[in-house]
Amino acid sequence: MPVVPVDRKPLTLAERTYLPQILGGLKTTIKHLVAKPVTLEYPEQRPVIPPGYRGVPTLVKDPNGREKCVSCQLCEFVCPPKAIRITPGEIEADSPNAHVEKAPKAFDIDMLRCIYCGFCQEVCPEEAIWLQTKYTMVGATREEMVHHKDKLYELGGTLPDSHLKWDKKKAAAEHGNAH
Repeated sequence: MPVVPVDRKPLTLAERTYLPQILGGLKTTIKHLVAKPVTLEYPEQRPVIPPGYRGVPTLVKDPNGREKCVSCQLCEFVCPPKAIRITPGEIEADSPNAHVEKAPKAFDIDMLRCIYCGFCQEVCPEEAIWLQTKYTMVGATREEMVHHKDKLYELGGTLPDSHLKWDKKKAAAEHGNAH
């Protein structure tokens, strides 16, 4: 392969002394010295959470305090890192909610595996799993970072429910009006 000569123009006196580069660096430094600081004094100051932020996945209850999850396991199947584990359970026949399909016996999310993609929330037909705006999840051991059903409900709280599956009377009344 032949060597191709490259014509280079000679450096000026200022370029040879590196003064433009030094002055450019000093300009950047001085600009940062006089600019408003961007550091937050955490935890006293919290960053503004942007709309659409995908935080910690949690389970939510309806306004009457009942579990919305029916153990369909769609969230478990759609989870890319397989962070969700559900053990389906039956609802006892004498329970007021016996007309609902089933409820989770165990529901675990391994927060060390979770990638906060939001697929679990999108796929949930009962709107039982929600990504909250919490972003400070801390644990000293791996076991502390596996959130069990009780912890997930504690973090999630309650949300309004547009489904009527829990209320037999309302569901029956709407079913009767439909015919």
